[in-house]
Amino acid sequence: MAMAMAVVVIANDFSAINVALPTMEQDFDTNVNTIQWVVNAYALTFGVLIVTGGRLADIFGRRNAFFVGSAIFASMSALGGAAPNETLLIAARVLMGIGGALMWPAILGMTYELLPEEKAGLAGGIIIGAAGLGNAIGPLIGGVLTQELSWRWIFFLNVPIAIFAVAITWALVHVKEPEASDRRIDYTGIATISVGLVSLLVALDQVADWGWTDPRVLALLALAAATLIAFVPIERRAGTHALVPKEVMRNESFTASCLAVLFMSATFFASLLYLPQLMEKHLGYSPLEAGVGMLPFLATFAVVSFVAGPLYNRVGAKPLAVLGAACITVAPFLFSQVGGGSTYTSLLPGMLILGLGIGSFYPTATTAGVTSVDESQTSLAGGIVYMFQIAGGSIGLGLTTTVFSGSIPPFVDGIQAAFRLDAALSLIGLLIALGFVGGRLFGSSQPVGEPAPAREPT
Repeated sequence: MAMAMAVVVIANDFSAINVALPTMEQDFDTNVNTIQWVVNAYALTFGVLIVTGGRLADIFGRRNAFFVGSAIFASMSALGGAAPNETLLIAARVLMGIGGALMWPAILGMTYELLPEEKAGLAGGIIIGAAGLGNAIGPLIGGVLTQELSWRWIFFLNVPIAIFAVAITWALVHVKEPEASDRRIDYTGIATISVGLVSLLVALDQVADWGWTDPRVLALLALAAATLIAFVPIERRAGTHALVPKEVMRNESFTASCLAVLFMSATFFASLLYLPQLMEKHLGYSPLEAGVGMLPFLATFAVVSFVAGPLYNRVGAKPLAVLGAACITVAPFLFSQVGGGSTYTSLLPGMLILGLGIGSFYPTATTAGVTSVDESQTSLAGGIVYMFQIAGGSIGLGLTTTVFSGSIPPFVDGIQAAFRLDAALSLIGLLIALGFVGGRLFGSSQPVGEPAPAREPT
């Protein structure tokens, strides 16, 4: 419960901000392509540095990483709430991402360590379920604060919640800290993957204004491709202190979970961004009404996540992963059918199916991936899985925004085009889940009720 409370702090921040984006856009007199960086700056920093956070947690102690990350997160939340312009707000979000990147893998590592191995599925369900709960209450909190006070109070509220989570963890969570013989940090690997992901996202964000053939876009895409390709040999040369050790990179089960999460996350992020905007700009909802309108999706996500944890130990990873991935693929297709004369009830089937899908898929994929590596690398593995979620969501959101911007006016046409793209990306994730997550479809698979053993490099 202490770990779940800490997760709620991070997850609440994601969904609460999305409800307030239209109001921020008006207050700062900017546009959706700029204001989306309030989400993207945090998500990208979080996604890039979360692997480093996992590595630091495994080396220097998970409790220590959690406490430092919480301090950064809370202080930068206060700065973001007081920001006089979008530039300072985005800068604060970058620093909040650093704090979150230290917190999340430490939380995940401590949770898997607190519970016995045969309850690994429950650990994943607790964490992802708590994230779903945070996402569910986020729009409500964000809507109330934006409408009654100011969107700035969304950031201010993080401070006392973070302090409360730290106090609970300090008093109740006592885990054996890992002993690491090699405490060197792979700065080259961190820099390489950071440059690659940032270059890719900036290129995708600017395509709507510059065009695909613009030399700046081509240069950014070339830089992204070169650095991401170079990351693999750089990690091999780094040896035992690599950001991603070779035994993790060569783990087939772990890689499959990461890739499936990568492709599924575009739909998750796009839904958090565009569904509230659709409700506010097309249906005329207030921020609070949009927050309430997101409840069917996010509450279903939270409830199903808590249920999926115990089910993992009974039925195994494959059925839950495939069911969840299938639902995540169907949902954006349903959203893409919403037309100009549609009402809120037209969104309900897609939101319920999406909540079922995310609640089934994410805890399952996380547990299948984390339990396939050595116990000493639990925080690192959790960080990598979440890096793929954040990176996939950020890249997918960049692609989706490009398609959305290229299709408007009218607004609904852009929404339809964006969700059609998300459905196609999710279909790729479904195929990966069907073939490899939780074991090969036609081959050996993970025993039901047991975490997968660490795989030796091939």
